[in-house]
Amino acid sequence: MTVTTAAPDTALDALAVPSAATPAATPGPVAAAATEPETRRHELAAFLRSRRERITPEQVGLPRGRRRRTPGLRREEVAQLSAVGVTWYTWLEQARPIQVSPQVLDALAGALLLDLTERTHLFALAGQADPHPGTARALVTPALRQLLDQLEPIPACVQNSRYDLLAYNRTFATLYCDLDTLPVEDRNTLWLAFTHEGFRAAVIDLPDVLRALAGKFRASMAEHLAEPAWKAQLRRLQNASAEFREIWDRHDVADQAGRVKVVRNARVGMLRLEHTNLWVGPAAGTRLVTYTPLDPESRAGLERLRERVLEEEAEAEAAEAERVAEAEARVAASAGAAVVAA
Repeated sequence: MTVTTAAPDTALDALAVPSAATPAATPGPVAAAATEPETRRHELAAFLRSRRERITPEQVGLPRGRRRRTPGLRREEVAQLSAVGVTWYTWLEQARPIQVSPQVLDALAGALLLDLTERTHLFALAGQADPHPGTARALVTPALRQLLDQLEPIPACVQNSRYDLLAYNRTFATLYCDLDTLPVEDRNTLWLAFTHEGFRAAVIDLPDVLRALAGKFRASMAEHLAEPAWKAQLRRLQNASAEFREIWDRHDVADQAGRVKVVRNARVGMLRLEHTNLWVGPAAGTRLVTYTPLDPESRAGLERLRERVLEEEAEAEAAEAERVAEAEARVAASAGAAVVAA
């Protein structure tokens, strides 16, 4: 792969244009009383340089060449890989007062091979929202998944501030409805509460729950008003549910405090549970949610629910093994018949 110097006026440069007052030379030392934007620019510049210098040309498919004195990648190579202008990228590493768009940051994150934590840090320093918030699913680590399993029979899940269900254990999967049978895009508590009949039937105090969920969503969305994923979810709910539109138009807000949940489970009956949030990641709103039984009857109900789920899993595995055995037997019989015919 051959790299050439990109012109400053590439397509992405239109999204990040230097201000008219941009100086012609590198600015001097930061004043003692630096403003927050100045501090952020210098932190961003240092972070970009450090990430650029740690990447070898071979990691991104570039030839090393004989006269390379710069550790890692050159600025023009990062600019080329990101489809931005060399001049603009140089100004960015010099902490110039230029505007940077989420799209450009996304391109730089890819070119610099940033992991999830580094990508989050990049957008935080630039004061921009990540245009691909779906990467938050990577916050569900193997250790966190193991914790979910070990909490059984207590229902537990990992949920973000948009109420996407990122992961859950067996008892949570069947607490309100059978989550594993739903498309991934529908595994969202808000969506299920306003549109899924099975989920709604399991919620005893449905009107109160709907008002609380909409109020929590509105309060959380105040920090994400410009983010595409949030706007898309809001439009989807408004298009699908007149009930949601009516509640949303009240402009009520609610906090994230836990509360008592009374659930009518289709397998084991009534359960009284205490909902608790435990925040687990650097992305605001990502939390471990647990449903602890409030009385012995509910605890016994959760135990029965787990046993039922395990029995159903064993039955499904046995049925699948039988199906595979029958298919193999038919193949063997067909092969035997072919040999006899020959």
